[in-house]
Amino acid sequence: MNPIYMRWAERLVITRAHMAEHGRIHNFGAGPAVLPLEVVKDVASSLPNLSGSGFGLLEVSHRSTFFQEVIDSAMGRVRRILSVPDDYHILFLQGGASTQFYMTALNLLGDGDKADFLVTGGWSQKALKEANRIGDCVASWDDSDRGFKSVPMKGEFEVREDATYVHYTSNNTLFGTQYHETPDVGQGHLVVDASSDICGVPIDVSAHDVIYAGAQKNLGPSGVTLVILSPWAVSRIGEGLPTMLDYRTHISKGSMFNTPNTFGIFVLDRVLSWVEENGGLQGAIERNRAKSTLLYEELDRTPFWIPHADAESRSVMNVTWRMREEELESVFLEEANKAGLGGLKGHRSVGGIRASLYNGCPIESVEALVDFMRRFESIHG
Repeated sequence: MNPIYMRWAERLVITRAHMAEHGRIHNFGAGPAVLPLEVVKDVASSLPNLSGSGFGLLEVSHRSTFFQEVIDSAMGRVRRILSVPDDYHILFLQGGASTQFYMTALNLLGDGDKADFLVTGGWSQKALKEANRIGDCVASWDDSDRGFKSVPMKGEFEVREDATYVHYTSNNTLFGTQYHETPDVGQGHLVVDASSDICGVPIDVSAHDVIYAGAQKNLGPSGVTLVILSPWAVSRIGEGLPTMLDYRTHISKGSMFNTPNTFGIFVLDRVLSWVEENGGLQGAIERNRAKSTLLYEELDRTPFWIPHADAESRSVMNVTWRMREEELESVFLEEANKAGLGGLKGHRSVGGIRASLYNGCPIESVEALVDFMRRFESIHG
């Protein structure tokens, strides 16, 4: 047996016992998402006294040597796990991906510059809207007419030759679609919103110039945004930008120009430590594939369930579906909640059912969901 799976199987036994001990449900929420229980307990133990400093985790100064060690550790883990090139900058910012929709364009586009967007859902629509405040930005591919069931395949889109960069959203949390290959833009520059699959799927950092991701899916709690910048991206930044929206401000101060989210960065460091201890990025990739395969096999087994995404564009992070009889969906969600399966309601703009299978979601939770789905179908099918 693969040693990664052996370690994972051993931890499942511990996880089951801990969930029962702490009264935790199977959490399929889209974010803030479930964290590994080991991390939650580690964080709890640091609340009254961080690393023997005498300061509680929520009370330690960001200017202290204790916190400098935390942020250095977190940046080092990001660089190791994602194989970030040495000349790329790593930042921990605030404002979420929603701020990055505007901030990337503000830093990369000058007067008259253009950018092309691959529109695969609500988040990329919002990114395009914000970028248009800065430059000439258009959708070079848009699946809205089909209800966002897929992502573009190679050769299905064209970008303008004079586009400064191409922006895409790697995983669509609302509709459950995902790129399984980096979009081919030739010699063009890539910007990606990787909020909902960062550190859970393969990614070639060197193929991108800006990577940004809210932490609340795979990296930790809400309130921290990871940003990774190439040398080219930094070279594009013009003068006269608002101080807080200029990437160079945060590069020069090591992400501590102002008081950062010290708690969020600490938890992020602990989550990444857990990832490293459990097979690194490859271990996370294999576990996420196993979880999603288990659930998709159940959805494809019977016409009682209707998956939303086209098969070749299905997400391993957010699995979305409807029921053949849509009036049963509210019953399903109510009974699932009573059975200890939470966070399954689809996004308010989409409806239906959604199971988010981020890194912190153990495979036993997916097993419990599949068992519940089979029982529900046997009664209502």
